[in-house]
Amino acid sequence: MSSSETPKTWLSQDAHDRLQAELDELIANRPAIAAEINARREEGDLRENGGYHAAREEQSRQEGRILYLKEFLRNSEIGEVQKSDTVTPGSVVTIYFDDDQTDTETFLLGSREISSTTAHTVYSPESALGQAILGARPGQTVTYTAPSGADIKVTVVEFGPFEG
Repeated sequence: MSSSETPKTWLSQDAHDRLQAELDELIANRPAIAAEINARREEGDLRENGGYHAAREEQSRQEGRILYLKEFLRNSEIGEVQKSDTVTPGSVVTIYFDDDQTDTETFLLGSREISSTTAHTVYSPESALGQAILGARPGQTVTYTAPSGADIKVTVVEFGPFEG
């Protein structure tokens, strides 16, 4: 999928700012990681130098996160969720399972990246549940196939915009 085909992800301004701050911190930390690698390299034989290998692994992890955050933020939309009469990405949704109105769950339908910015459980709109409830109205029952292969029936109780 090319970047022009990548779907936009909705983010609140607060969530975007937090992810941007993480990205900025990771980029600012690059010289420290490089210095750590150089210091460990000078300790001697690289084949038996655990500190060197740990620093290289940390550098690799951070560079991967930097690339991911850059792409994620580039493909995100910042703003408030528009009022809608159906479930949309950015909605806080309450559902119940099967026909048991006491078995409810409330979650945010949005990017998993914003899970660190909210106390809500976050389900992606691309998940099986997310796809099933997109466009649903309160009182509407939908069925989706879970990754385990089981068919699960849920009813949308209510939803509203995520308030950050």
